[in-house]
Amino acid sequence: MKKNVLGIVMMLMMGAAGTMAQGTFKINGQLKNLSASEVYLVHIQDAKQIIDSAAITNGSYVLTGDLKESGPATLMDVSPFVHGRYSGDVAEIFLTAESFSMTHVDSFANPLIIGSAANTEFNQFLADEKPYQQREMAMMPAYQAARKANDESTAKAIETQAKVIDKGMQDTVSAPFVRQHPQSPVALYVLQGYARNNPDAPALPTLFDGLSPAIKGSAAGKVFAEKLAILAKTSIGSMAMDFTQNDTLGKPVSLSAFRGSYVLIDFWASWCGPCRKENPNVVATYNKYKDKGFRIIGVSLDRPGDKDKWLKAIDADGLAWTQVSDLQFWKNAVAVEYGVGAIPQNFLIDPQGKIVAKGLRGDDLEQKLGEIYKN
Repeated sequence: MKKNVLGIVMMLMMGAAGTMAQGTFKINGQLKNLSASEVYLVHIQDAKQIIDSAAITNGSYVLTGDLKESGPATLMDVSPFVHGRYSGDVAEIFLTAESFSMTHVDSFANPLIIGSAANTEFNQFLADEKPYQQREMAMMPAYQAARKANDESTAKAIETQAKVIDKGMQDTVSAPFVRQHPQSPVALYVLQGYARNNPDAPALPTLFDGLSPAIKGSAAGKVFAEKLAILAKTSIGSMAMDFTQNDTLGKPVSLSAFRGSYVLIDFWASWCGPCRKENPNVVATYNKYKDKGFRIIGVSLDRPGDKDKWLKAIDADGLAWTQVSDLQFWKNAVAVEYGVGAIPQNFLIDPQGKIVAKGLRGDDLEQKLGEIYKN
């Protein structure tokens, strides 16, 4: 499949998470009926993008290096430093601490891999999920057109269809794969993707428990276990964790001070484009229900030293409710406690302090409050 290099790199940076691996990888590659001078390997280590390269001599190349985390990687025959449209083929592989061979015949994108059980499993998983991805990709032109025309109704309907497709993929591809490959490092990677798309899926703890002790005991396995613990604490029906953070005047504000009202914990930042685009919806809903007792506490993930930008955004967007922040970017203490890894995100808390909804965007918040305040 033809892809844009920058898109591939961003996909890896945002979506890839390592699983257990300690050792050295070695890829012995060979090109047949193809010509190229270099090969590039893009992967993630310690949350940083790594780019390795090797010369192709007489149709062969060798890539080797130390590996702390196994995970998805991309091989390409044109430098990822070349910006703009990329017309070359890329090969998606699963990099592990092992030695294996790859033979690219006619197309760089579809190599024959020998000596790697992980890549056999990874390729099977990619093949199984491909029909679902193709269905979603077919919806993209209509979705982009709706967004461009500010047709929120059509865009939301397409988003709903996409969620149904995602759920089908997770239930029929991801979950069975994890159950069938408990010893595979690919299984944890698949489970990580499952959790990103369906963080409240009740099957997550059971699927994780079914993995081998070695996978669960790896560094990535321990991180995932911690994530599951946070998800359990922030699931719908759980009591919201109390917190205290300073407002725009430096005065401490606690969530517990809002007990007795429906309150939305709204995670956002001045630098977050989707957040700023969502703010008018939140403002309209707040204005509609504030006299009925609805409250909001905004938690900003603005960067250290950017208080002025935070305050300016509050004023520009007309956010007339309580705002707090420790100005620690993604390390904001409340965001960490609530497991917030992407914004905008929100949690709706009832008067008793229980989480009754989350991730309410567009018309969802107004509809939910309409149900609550209908009497």
